[in-house]
Amino acid sequence: MNDSENAANSVEHQETDSLNKNPEAAQQAALEAAQAQAGEYREQFLRTAAELENTRKRAGRDVEQAHRYALERIAADLGPVRDSLEMGLAAAGEAAKVEALRDGVEITLKQLDQVLARHGIEVIDPAGAVFDPERHEAVQTVPTGEVEAGTVVVVIQKGLVLNGRLVRPARVLVARAPDEA
Repeated sequence: MNDSENAANSVEHQETDSLNKNPEAAQQAALEAAQAQAGEYREQFLRTAAELENTRKRAGRDVEQAHRYALERIAADLGPVRDSLEMGLAAAGEAAKVEALRDGVEITLKQLDQVLARHGIEVIDPAGAVFDPERHEAVQTVPTGEVEAGTVVVVIQKGLVLNGRLVRPARVLVARAPDEA
C-alpha cells in the first residue's frame, strides 16, 4: 500500500469510528443522504410533470387544428360545384334555352356526387326498396295496390351515409294496402 491509500483508509476509519461513537452524527448523515435522494426525486418528478403538461398542451393544439381545418378538403372540392351553379344562374339570366340550363344542372349534380364520393359520402336512393327504419324516415304511408306494402314509393329527400355511418335518413313515402271501401 502506498501513502495515499493509507491516508484514505485512515480517513474512512476515522469517519466510521466517529459515526460509531456518535449515533447522532450517523443519523444526521443518513438524514442528509435521504434528503439529497428526495431532492433528486423531486427534480425528476418536476421535469416529468412539466413534460406531461407540454405534451397535453401540444395534443390540445393538434386537436384544435384538426377541428378547425377538418373541412378544408371538402371546401376546396365544393368550390367548382358552386362555380357551376353560378354559371348556370348566369345562363338562366340570359334567357338561355331550357335544355342548356338542364344540362348545366345535370353536370353540376354529377360534380357534387363526385365530391361527395371522394369524401366518403354515399347518397341513399331507396326508391322501390323495402322500407328500412334504420336508414329511412317514413313521412307518410300511401294506399296502393301497385306495389307490396312496406315498399318505398316516393323519395322526398335522399339520405346520406358518411363512411358507413348514417348522417341523414332518406325521407320517404311508404306503400300500404289500399283502403277498403
